[in-house]
Amino acid sequence: MSTRENGSEEEPVIRDNRKIDPETGEVRGADGGVDQAESASAVPPAAGPDLASVELATQLAERTADLQRLQAEYSNYRKRVDRDRAAVKEQAVAGVLAELLPVLDDIGRARDHGELTGGFAKVGESLEAATGKLGLSSFGTKGEPFDPTVHEALMHSYSSDVTEPTCVEILQPGYRIGERVLRPARVAVAEPEDPAPADN
Repeated sequence: MSTRENGSEEEPVIRDNRKIDPETGEVRGADGGVDQAESASAVPPAAGPDLASVELATQLAERTADLQRLQAEYSNYRKRVDRDRAAVKEQAVAGVLAELLPVLDDIGRARDHGELTGGFAKVGESLEAATGKLGLSSFGTKGEPFDPTVHEALMHSYSSDVTEPTCVEILQPGYRIGERVLRPARVAVAEPEDPAPADN
């Protein structure tokens, strides 16, 4: 041992090189202190992974909502396109059939007068069958109540044989496609002679 200048002796330095701290039981590092890597692994991790999982869940929810919105928009678009396509088709068919109505009227008049015979009868039947397949139907029968939404009154009279405005003669049949009226039935209408008594 060496002595200091003032004559006092220098105290000995004691180094504890044990790998495990006897008081805490933790593993020490090379410098004699507690190994930071080991102690860090013993401590639970910070809340970083929880924050990341929350962000991932939020992003997943946003992407899912975007996908659902796109699917709804596409579904609405398809329905709108299908509806528009059906409307265009119906208008095109109605336009063609409206041009054929005078021909059908001629066929009907020829049939009523017994002039539709032979090959012309077959042609008329074929044309009527073809227009029927496209959805064209005729309406208007004698004796049915007068309905201004589907009938056009060309003649008017009074009769004791009816109790309400009635179609007593069909001058020209009406035609419709589904619920759409292409042409109203042109009719002669008869009304009761005496008004019905009022209810008291």
